[in-house]
Amino acid sequence: MTLTQASPSRHAAVPPAGRDRPPCRAGRWPRIRRAWQLYLLLAPTLLYFAVFKYWPMYGVQIAFRDYQPGGGFLGSPWVGLKHFERFFGSYQFWDVLGNTVLLALFNLLVVFPVPIALALLVNQLTSKRLKHFTQTVLYAPAFISTVVVVGMLYVFLAPRSGLVNNAIELFGGHSVFFMGDADWFRPVYVSSSLWQEAGFHMVIYLAALAGVDPSLHEAARMDGANRWQRIRHVDLPGIAPTVSILFILAVGNLLNIGFEKALLMQTPLNKDSSQIIQTYVFEAGLEQAQFSFSAAVGLFNSLINLGLLLTFNQLARRARRTSLL
Repeated sequence: MTLTQASPSRHAAVPPAGRDRPPCRAGRWPRIRRAWQLYLLLAPTLLYFAVFKYWPMYGVQIAFRDYQPGGGFLGSPWVGLKHFERFFGSYQFWDVLGNTVLLALFNLLVVFPVPIALALLVNQLTSKRLKHFTQTVLYAPAFISTVVVVGMLYVFLAPRSGLVNNAIELFGGHSVFFMGDADWFRPVYVSSSLWQEAGFHMVIYLAALAGVDPSLHEAARMDGANRWQRIRHVDLPGIAPTVSILFILAVGNLLNIGFEKALLMQTPLNKDSSQIIQTYVFEAGLEQAQFSFSAAVGLFNSLINLGLLLTFNQLARRARRTSLL
């Protein structure tokens, strides 16, 4: 009898769904007025992208015109795909594109996976003092400017007084002119990029490893898993979404190789391998004042990057990995 009386009261205490909810105020502007502080905080970022990212797209039309500074964008004659056809038909097209692709792929294959390995190894250090010291040593090169890094390369790799060549001669080898040999441009470029950028990307993966549930490691330890097995089955799956996102961004920015370093490392002796799209645009656009032609080459480079970004993002989505969209 007691159960029969308690049951209706318990059900009666639950109100019908949606009856106790406050009415939703329809309309966009009321919601904006309620959270105006958040929109005010977001306004500088939106203004930055509007002024420096979207408004300059108006100038893309220069690639389809024979630009004349006196006439401006609209006053310059429309030439369509003339500058693109000129670039595709140039004898330098395949050399410049090949140098860019080879350097970009070499840089991606070497620089991208090393920070992941460094983060996994540093994360296994048990001493906090040693861990912090290692992070500082690996991260410090990221604060050095590109100009200083290239200057260090010229000093260390000098044919006569360079530290590297002195070590080579000490062990019985012959001096190598690294900065003047086209075959050594890519190895020197990629190795210096690895030294400068690996620590910065390592910190991102360390932050992702900090979000891995410690109970997973405890369960794996109780099951008898050793350190390498925990890295393989716990740490790597835990940072897989971060790796996927950064890989998509890296592929989408594949052909946008560091312009400053390539230009500073470029010499007449290594130009056969150091002439990439970015340095070619600089040479044609600023040194030779071919504004429309250089804009067409730069637009071609951006379209290739956009295509790579969309392609690999779609592949990641089909593989059920984390994607941008």
